[in-house]
Amino acid sequence: MIRQRTRSDVPFLTFTPRFDPVAVPRGTAQVLGTFRLGGQALAVDWPEQGIFARLPGLTADAVHEAWLVEGPVTSGTFDGIAWRRAGDVLFGVIDLDEAAFADGAEAPMQAASELAYRRIFALLDAQGLPALWRVWNYLSDINGEARGLERYRQFNVGRQDAFLACRRGSTGNVPAACALGLQRGPLSVAFLAGATPAVPVENPRQVSAYNYPAEYGPRSPTFSRAALVYPPGQEILFISGTASIVGHQTVHAGDVTGQTREALANVLAVLAEANSKCRSAEFLPETLVYRVYLRHLADYPQIHALLSAALPGAEVLYVEADVCRSDLLVEIEAMALHALEDAPC
Repeated sequence: MIRQRTRSDVPFLTFTPRFDPVAVPRGTAQVLGTFRLGGQALAVDWPEQGIFARLPGLTADAVHEAWLVEGPVTSGTFDGIAWRRAGDVLFGVIDLDEAAFADGAEAPMQAASELAYRRIFALLDAQGLPALWRVWNYLSDINGEARGLERYRQFNVGRQDAFLACRRGSTGNVPAACALGLQRGPLSVAFLAGATPAVPVENPRQVSAYNYPAEYGPRSPTFSRAALVYPPGQEILFISGTASIVGHQTVHAGDVTGQTREALANVLAVLAEANSKCRSAEFLPETLVYRVYLRHLADYPQIHALLSAALPGAEVLYVEADVCRSDLLVEIEAMALHALEDAPC
């Protein structure tokens, strides 16, 4: 097992929201993994999640985001997962074509979701990294129905079945996550994992997703509202995909301005809870890195104007995507990274 020794003047992990995949990282920096939003795939040597979506507000047709690390990395493939590891931190991506599951007894999305997560847990067991920290899930036609059940709900069935089959809890200490719908593409799951457990964070304004009532499907979504995670010498806050939900109900149906305000209020509520538990400096709203998913491109001017005023100077990327409920128009996720040498909260 490789262990990366960190120095106080060199961060172990760095997140770069505007990354040039052609350029070579400076110094000893290595790419742990990347996200490609929009555009065409490039040949890269590391795990990369492709998110096929339009990016309103940008002239470029693609954006790359990257996790960079200092020091050596090891890479490999494991049962369809492309992964790269530095010390006790691992980034991986698995893409599954639902067509391969068309003849099974279960709905293809349910079967693909369960298999993806079973393989992820098998990889983490093999690597001796038990803690799944953050997961990014993308699937086509998320609100469509097949075999009598919405595809997002099928995804939730498969995901929770894998958690239970692999002896992972389905409540409480579960990873931060998002699940968005794209116009095309496979079931794509990217994840960040490590050796130390995450500290889950919930939202006092919302019912925890894993405790949703049965009206939202036969299995509840298996994620925490946020998580604080601890690579060596650092603290990372991951805020999961957050929408206009109070309690467990959608509010401001049909009103994109109202939904954006409510989603932001939920992000700030989660942020306050995280700051009550953090070990580093306080996380500030304008210093987070955001992805904002909008169902309709025509809503971009309203959403952008509201968030630009509320989060001056923040790094925000807008992405066209369908949210997990058909009556939700916008979703916000965020993250930030601090050194643990920073002053305590």
